Amino acid sequence: MSSMAANKPKGQNSLALHKVIMVGSGGVGKSALTLQFMYDEFVEDYEPTKADSYRKKVVLDGEEVQIDILDTAGQEDYAAIRDNYFRSGEGFLCVFSITELESFAATADFREQILRVKEDENVPFLLVGNKSDLEDKRQVSVEEAKTRADQWNVNYVETSAKTRANVDKVFFDLMREIRARKMEDSKEKNGKKKRKSLAKRIRERCCIL
Repeated sequence: MSSMAANKPKGQNSLALHKVIMVGSGGVGKSALTLQFMYDEFVEDYEPTKADSYRKKVVLDGEEVQIDILDTAGQEDYAAIRDNYFRSGEGFLCVFSITELESFAATADFREQILRVKEDENVPFLLVGNKSDLEDKRQVSVEEAKTRADQWNVNYVETSAKTRANVDKVFFDLMREIRARKMEDSKEKNGKKKRKSLAKRIRERCCIL
């Protein structure tokens, strides 16, 4: 008798899965970064009208894991849909273009929305200045961006989807943050379980006595 389960790829479901959400204004290169990371291709004019989801197996510090990337369209019309996206994410790449001051200003709104939904100041989060290949058109200085990142207690990285500069770095750095956070949460949960179990044993012992 054949079993459906036997035909499943071994280990596929047991791999750690890290859920990344791309946020930022339209036109800053969120999709270009995602597609460059996924397929090693630079797609200049791709602007999704709705959120796209991607999944890829990668090796993170010697461990095979899966990354799930949700590339938001940048102009979600309904706050409820946007909030659902944010709720599902474990880490966020907040992208602006170094050539567009308005997109940098908008990162504060995205950060605020994420913190409101997640109710967590320490959510894994990277501030990303994209289009570093267009240095001659720069409107946002490195110092300005780093100051904002320091205020938020997050890291700042500049990328170029065109030249692939730091593209892998931002995704892998964020996955490391997500992994560390999961380990912290797991320890906390185990600590609570142990404390509960200890309290239960003490109560039982008291009853026996």
